[in-house]
Amino acid sequence: MSDTDASDGDVGDGNVSGGDSSGAEAGGDSATDEVLAEVGPRLRRIRKERGATLAGLSEVTGISVSTLSRLESGLRRPSLELLLPIARAHQVALDELVGAPPVDDPRVRAKPISMHGRTYWPLTRQPGGLQAYKVLEPVRRMEPEPRTHEGYEWLYVLAGRLRLVLGEHDVVLGPGEAAEFDTRVPHWFGSTGEGPAEFLSLFGPQGERMHVRARPTRS
Repeated sequence: MSDTDASDGDVGDGNVSGGDSSGAEAGGDSATDEVLAEVGPRLRRIRKERGATLAGLSEVTGISVSTLSRLESGLRRPSLELLLPIARAHQVALDELVGAPPVDDPRVRAKPISMHGRTYWPLTRQPGGLQAYKVLEPVRRMEPEPRTHEGYEWLYVLAGRLRLVLGEHDVVLGPGEAAEFDTRVPHWFGSTGEGPAEFLSLFGPQGERMHVRARPTRS
């Protein structure tokens, strides 16, 4: 690919930002502008780390020394047409030139927590907002003690049977059954006394609602 004096006017450049291709003078999104402003210094650093000169890089990429210099000084708006051959010459990923943020490992590896006789596995990592847990309720006999607090709760039974007392209702949830409720209503859930239960618990101020499907423990 060649970069002549005529092409220094940025005509036909495909800008990384996807905005106006008229050059460094073009306005754009402030966040995008901040990212692009860091490209020049990064290009200079990578070139010097590899011991390359502007003349040498120009020979390999076919881009003029003046254009490479303007890119590194921030006077030329980066474009894919310019960055791709530079990335190939330096043998680096395009993301390294642009400075794209790394993607964190999305897997949650939280350790189980024992509390009130139950075992909780946190399924969310961010504090605040909607919180999700996998919960193991051991087999035990307990007297329901309904309580109230702010928020909204969702329950989904994975295995076993879970007893839920909500206001005037006393129901049992089996595998594949779910319940949702406003936690300002007196509520309690726990073991039926017949076996352990494994379920998902989602708690938060708001969110998508799940349908209630349960049968009463008594008619």
